[in-house]
Amino acid sequence: WLFHLQHNWTEIQPSDEVRRAAGRIIRVHDLGASDAFQLAAALAASERNAEALPFVCFDRRLTQAARREGLFVITQP
Repeated sequence: WLFHLQHNWTEIQPSDEVRRAAGRIIRVHDLGASDAFQLAAALAASERNAEALPFVCFDRRLTQAARREGLFVITQP
């Protein structure tokens, strides 16, 4: 199943830019490292146009942080 899906996603590597963004996100928002990296990767994937990429999230704190970062968040399945 995942094999078929992998052709439809973009994998964001933990580049220096993503690491720096994750560090900033940890300082600004009440998130742990894994959530900060997820959010930083989403921001990198959006190519600085945060509204262009929907962010699916069911965690309250991560949803709040993503919205504050300007992402369009989908919280309902």
